[in-house]
Amino acid sequence: MRASYEPVSGRFVVSTPAHWDEDNARALAKHDLLRLMLMGTRRGVKGVPPEVTRLNPKFGLLAYAAAKTMSPFRAESFRFRLHPWFDRWTMKQLIPGDHIVSSFGFANESFKWVRRHGGKTLLSAGNSHPDNFWNILAEEHRRWNCPDPPVARHYYKRGKAMLEDVDYVLSPSSWVSKSFLERGFRPEQIIRDLYPVDLSCFNPNPAPRDKNRPLTVISTGMLSLRKGTPYLLEAFRLVLKTHPSARLLLTRNILDSALPVIQRYSDLPIDWAPNLPHPELAKRLQSADIFVLPSLEEGLVRTALEAMACGLPVILTPNTGSSDFVQPGVNGEIIPVRDPQAIADAVLKWADRVMNASGPAVRAFDPAALSYETFEREFLEQLAAVQLVRKRTT
Repeated sequence: MRASYEPVSGRFVVSTPAHWDEDNARALAKHDLLRLMLMGTRRGVKGVPPEVTRLNPKFGLLAYAAAKTMSPFRAESFRFRLHPWFDRWTMKQLIPGDHIVSSFGFANESFKWVRRHGGKTLLSAGNSHPDNFWNILAEEHRRWNCPDPPVARHYYKRGKAMLEDVDYVLSPSSWVSKSFLERGFRPEQIIRDLYPVDLSCFNPNPAPRDKNRPLTVISTGMLSLRKGTPYLLEAFRLVLKTHPSARLLLTRNILDSALPVIQRYSDLPIDWAPNLPHPELAKRLQSADIFVLPSLEEGLVRTALEAMACGLPVILTPNTGSSDFVQPGVNGEIIPVRDPQAIADAVLKWADRVMNASGPAVRAFDPAALSYETFEREFLEQLAAVQLVRKRTT
């Protein structure tokens, strides 16, 4: 029998300018724990009733216009400038006793208001602690003579200031948790917040691997210095020395920081794709052999989890968050950051296994760990453990 829950005091408000924290909102709405879902978009979230949804599409429209007329970095910086406005709009919707879920810099004043009026604040930490994020990526930008900072400095300062009013951190990975614990947060403030994967879409290819297919390496999602794109490209160049017919599948979603780097590797055999809807993305993953993402900083790389659900071995750094799910030699490898040779060695190791396997190359990975049901159960159990909700008695 599935557990049900009820509020201990107030209900929850989820405040997000775009489509983030949807899984948390759905889980809360399912148990009548969600009072409001506040979004800067023109469409709500499937699974969240319209009667508890409030939309501010002007925010999304301005962000969209910036994305169409500015470089990716400038558009992102402009979008961050809108957060204080979104914060003020959020605060107008609050009532005493509300708990609030939001992310870095989205709702600073709303967090203060909630705490003053008897509620609890939950930071959705999609990345590691702002100082950890900034220090790692500022160093990387210096290495590559990138003129832009890791993110707009005003956003970094606003995100860091928000931490003064955080009661709990929704952490998707041990990497994120460690970054907060090392900077003064207590273990009891950390709530694990796994990102689930749509297992009806992302699953292994039932057909056997085509023996005539060249070695195919894939990395989905954005390309940037943060994602370790230079090290991925250099590693693939090393792989080509052993597998000259190998292919690299990438997404044409490129931040400013990676453009000069990608131009240096224009000779590589790259198969480009646009951002794809989930069904098409799943097929693209199923057409590949090995997933690689050598990120320097992440919260939890959902693209890597999607690849794992599709049965691909994954090669990740410990800074990706998703490395929590990797058993080296069983379903992938964990490699150091900034190490193209280590990436290439891992790819070649798995290439031999994948290309010569008579059955699935990846063993002993249970995709149920990535399911929405697992996420919902763990999320609500942890809210109960900190006495924000309680199980209903029947």
